[in-house]
Amino acid sequence: MIKQANEVIVAAFQERLKTVAGFSVVPAPLPMKNSNNAVVYYLFCASQKPVAQKIIDDIFAKYR
Repeated sequence: MIKQANEVIVAAFQERLKTVAGFSVVPAPLPMKNSNNAVVYYLFCASQKPVAQKIIDDIFAKYR
């Protein structure tokens, strides 16, 4: 088994949300970090409505 970087996994999952699950809007996820500043997981949001892109970007911008 080949170990992949988090960015590769995140990009693949984001693309899968679009192609397999059929979501038209999948903004870049928000990396959630622990107290040691290590990424624990990524928060994804997906929607069928284009307005969701701006809403999620505004919310995520507060935490980036």
